[in-house]
Amino acid sequence: MTRLDLFIDRMVSQRACLNHAIAATAGIAGPVFELGLGNGRTYHHLRAALDEADIWVFERAIASHPDSTPPEDRVILGDVRETLVQALERFGASVRLIHADLGGHNSEKNDRFAREISPLMEPLLASGGLMVSSDRMYFDTLEEQPLPEGAVPGRCFIYRAP
Repeated sequence: MTRLDLFIDRMVSQRACLNHAIAATAGIAGPVFELGLGNGRTYHHLRAALDEADIWVFERAIASHPDSTPPEDRVILGDVRETLVQALERFGASVRLIHADLGGHNSEKNDRFAREISPLMEPLLASGGLMVSSDRMYFDTLEEQPLPEGAVPGRCFIYRAP
């Protein structure tokens, strides 16, 4: 498989999983967290689908496309290992949807990072809330969910809070 094929699979899977998660959490009150803004494509997608939702973006530094840049009062800047701890104090277990696309091109490094941040995300989700990730995560209580139609196994993961 070429790198282009892998990228396309990731994008198609990300869209399918986000659309599924948006629909599945429609009846749950609470904010949405976007972990890793990057260019802002998924934030833009979330914003279009969740017009009234309170979307908080966690990023080290904003470098997104102008059309995909969140308002400053909805950005939490810093290392996600620190800002997620602060978010738990502020939001508690109220988040209906978390999307995380934090990994890079090194799968071993991504896996170590996923193991490190999984316990920081787990307590943030409201009951029935979903976590969508581009990497496999490691949770004690969240259950991995089947992928929706159109998603490619191994390119995106969905977890549900009990």
